[in-house]
Amino acid sequence: MAIPDHARANFETLLQAAQAGDLALMECTEVASGETRYVLCAVGRNAGDYVMTPFGHLAPGNPYEAYIPPA
Repeated sequence: MAIPDHARANFETLLQAAQAGDLALMECTEVASGETRYVLCAVGRNAGDYVMTPFGHLAPGNPYEAYIPPA
């Protein structure tokens, strides 16, 4: 299965943010469930304000039990 272009582009943006030291881990509330999630964000600036761009949340519990790698 090929990784879609938009996912590759987001990953490249995430790598650039990491290299620049512009990553943050934020505690957020998931809209659908109301659960607390720890969200990995790129940090930018816009007119002096911080802008957080969410990329995904950390897997709760044991991530080895949550995902199956490609075969």
